[in-house]
Amino acid sequence: MTEYLSKSMAYVGVRDDSLDIFEGQYPVPNGVRYNSYIILDEKIAVLDTVDKRKTAAWLNRVVEVLDGKKPDYLVIHHMEPDHSASLRTFMEKFPDTTVVGNAKTFTMIKSFFRGFELKNTLTVAEGSELALGSHTLTFKMAPMVHWPEVMVSYEAHEKALFSADAFGTFGADAAEDWEKEAARYYFGIVGKFGVQVQSLLKKLSGLDVRLICPLHGPVLSENIEKYVTLYDKWSRYEPTLSGVAVFCASVYGHTMEGALALAGELEDAGVRAEVFDLNRCDVSEAVAAAFQYDRVVLAATTYNGGVFPKMAHFISELAARAYRSRTVALIENGSWAPVAAKAMRDALSDCKGLNILENTVTIRSSLSEENRAELKALAAALAGASEAPTQPEPEAKPTKKFRCKICGYVLEADELPADYVCPLCKKGAEFFEEIE
Repeated sequence: MTEYLSKSMAYVGVRDDSLDIFEGQYPVPNGVRYNSYIILDEKIAVLDTVDKRKTAAWLNRVVEVLDGKKPDYLVIHHMEPDHSASLRTFMEKFPDTTVVGNAKTFTMIKSFFRGFELKNTLTVAEGSELALGSHTLTFKMAPMVHWPEVMVSYEAHEKALFSADAFGTFGADAAEDWEKEAARYYFGIVGKFGVQVQSLLKKLSGLDVRLICPLHGPVLSENIEKYVTLYDKWSRYEPTLSGVAVFCASVYGHTMEGALALAGELEDAGVRAEVFDLNRCDVSEAVAAAFQYDRVVLAATTYNGGVFPKMAHFISELAARAYRSRTVALIENGSWAPVAAKAMRDALSDCKGLNILENTVTIRSSLSEENRAELKALAAALAGASEAPTQPEPEAKPTKKFRCKICGYVLEADELPADYVCPLCKKGAEFFEEIE
């Protein structure tokens, strides 16, 4: 059944309840939505396609809404296959449709659809407008949120933001816990690119948005400020929960016993505490919690002269997403040569602004009475560290911006070094151009 968001705008997305793993790594027990939209005006625009798993179901919905009409435009906000894979099938059915994208969009189309030539295309850039009649789409480029070709569009008549992957969630049901699933989605997929998300939010700050239409999850039509505020905090790497998340990787249960004892001491002190068993919970859930809480504890067993693999993997996931500005406490276990704390501290060395407490608790095989006293003291120290560490002082703002013509990465610097290499696509300085 078609869902109309207004008299002129239809939702033609589809549910995928059978998908259990998203992007090969994120469990989605309630599936996922692939969202697509149609604006019906003097000119008709279809906004994005869907994953190839659901091409037929999606195309049937599109045809139903069109009711014999032909679409004038197909807008591609994001080229990731879960949003663009049905492009060829759509164009075979509607070959005269003009495909709308930016320069990088069309480069990727050639890569994903080998030998397939588009008949009509329209290349847009920052601020470009697409007039449909009483509706006009205005485009904003959003590179690395979370691919380099991503763009969003705003339609002033409906006050609708078509936000690509931004504000998306896992889950196929509108009744999902939005904040929980959106946090897992954001920190897992977009989290590394906080600077780019902040740049996009600044571009959108002057718009009157009453409807957010993402490519995954529910359409957001109420309390828009709540969602924007959360994205602002997440992309600034600011905590949204006051309390302590305790992450534990235990082998025989003794390290977990210490983690649970600490959580009990924290709760007795009036501090919210949540324990995550890294051997059992999905790492995406743990990563999201680490970014949401203002204080964390890492408790792990020494293993092969280092730290237990589940903890090592967890910390690598945090570091890869620019984890920063939190208070961190360490608990280690080792029967003869405990080194897990050192290994964890070393693994966190590139994370900016962490306040790693000095009073590490070292368990020798099993929990001792001395350990219990140390955990009580550690709980007191964590309770007294309720304020997140101060964000590092920003450096003097560079005077120029240079953009990579290949992937869209923007370098802010006073001058472009002759030997500079793009951190994303690895192209040299000759591929950069100065922008305003």
